[in-house]
Amino acid sequence: RLSCIRNNVWLACCGVVSAGLAVLSSFGLMLFCGVPFVVTVANAPFLILGVGVDDMFIMIASWEQSSRKKEKSGIKCLLAETYTEAALSVTITTLTDVLAFFIGTWTAFPSVRSFCLYTGTAFVFCYIYTMTFFGAIMVLNHKREQGNRHWLTCMPVGVGKDQAERSCLYNACCIGKCSRGLYQLETKQPESKHPMSVFFNKYYGPFVTNKWIKLFVVLLYGAYLGGSIYGCTQIREGIDLRNLASDDSYVIPYYDDSKKYFSAYGPRVMVVITESVDYWNETVRLGIENCMQNLE
Repeated sequence: RLSCIRNNVWLACCGVVSAGLAVLSSFGLMLFCGVPFVVTVANAPFLILGVGVDDMFIMIASWEQSSRKKEKSGIKCLLAETYTEAALSVTITTLTDVLAFFIGTWTAFPSVRSFCLYTGTAFVFCYIYTMTFFGAIMVLNHKREQGNRHWLTCMPVGVGKDQAERSCLYNACCIGKCSRGLYQLETKQPESKHPMSVFFNKYYGPFVTNKWIKLFVVLLYGAYLGGSIYGCTQIREGIDLRNLASDDSYVIPYYDDSKKYFSAYGPRVMVVITESVDYWNETVRLGIENCMQNLE
């Protein structure tokens, strides 16, 4: 927002910090418990950041709706109303994510098991920090707005004779106004509707509920569903190692030539002798040769 008081930059930053704390807590707990750290686990923070930011938006939207409904209510009532609206959505999202990743720990692949353990635990911590840490940050931000303080420096935004003599940079950072002369105090008006909410309420909602648009959406979804079912029938299981290399890698010609010239021979079979033998002994060498001939 352009208002120097309504701006929620620090609130958004704290939402990202909340996701970062969840990553640190989960990784620390898993390493303390001796769960091996594999390279695929390095992708987990990006998943946690996405879910954490999504929960942050839900909490902020619920807080703004609650503040509009109960303009004269106390902070406790506003926070209770916010959790009533947002906690259910955040809880369901977290439960489905945690359940999905903890089910993944049943796999036989150790790397996938470690990734699911780290990520599932991070989702649990993300939920805890969203319900505790971020809720407290929203209350502090609300107190800052009620105190008519600047979003960046938290200094009071007011009118004073000495402020006209200050520099333009000071006035912009600490007052919110850069023009010399008249300074208007930011009034404590209730939170206005976000432009995105106005768009969905006034334009997108009536557009989607039109009978012809509803018919088009149904037909479009039917076509999408049919294409998805057809695509599922064309899926082939397995991992092609050729697809894991870059296009200019020497691995690509190797796999192409191997498939072209040696695919008819099947996989290579190797024989390993795990004990020390007397290779100088002719009898031992003949025994090894006979073994190889029998295998062939």
